[in-house]
Amino acid sequence: MNNSLVMSKTLRLESITCMRGGKTLFEDLSLEIQPGTILRIAGDNGSGKSSLLRILCGLLPVYSGQVFWGNDSIHHDRDEFNSELVYLGHIPALKADLTAIENLVHLALLGGFSISTADALRALDQAGLASQANRSIRTLSQGQKQRIALARLRLPNPKALWILDEPFNALDQQANQALQSLLIQHVERGGIVAISSHQSLAIDDGPHVMRLSL
Repeated sequence: MNNSLVMSKTLRLESITCMRGGKTLFEDLSLEIQPGTILRIAGDNGSGKSSLLRILCGLLPVYSGQVFWGNDSIHHDRDEFNSELVYLGHIPALKADLTAIENLVHLALLGGFSISTADALRALDQAGLASQANRSIRTLSQGQKQRIALARLRLPNPKALWILDEPFNALDQQANQALQSLLIQHVERGGIVAISSHQSLAIDDGPHVMRLSL
């Protein structure tokens, strides 16, 4: 695990209103998330958790309001913002015909930087997946796929902002606990994490957690 400090900025929402299919999911939402914080988003199905996460990373337009990364809108310089962001949707974005190592190398390139196969293997080993490193994704279980997608968080030069949609899905207890520890390590180094999860977590009442219910 890379223990270097993460140079994070403040993530700020100003009067965000989200509408999907003519329905208002939430409105006039303002929030400031400081470095060193886990934003824990909760709510019923259909309340807008995934939509809010997609808004935070600029993948979903808002009906009104703005999201700021530091002093600038996240749309001011998309390349710069994306270079500081990891977004993991609720379905692992892995290519079925590639191996675990090949997927991590590919995902790193999509994120704007290159890694070696040794970097990818190290991340998989830290995630307890070294034995699956050269297996095709299509041959793995859902839990293994989820852990491989989450291994992106263990790559060198960690991004400051992690936006994770139901990252604990399909994880066994050991992998669940390892991910919670990884999130705490990230914010203790100055990063920001925004997550949705329907599960109760050991970190929920910790000093780093900010709760938001939709």
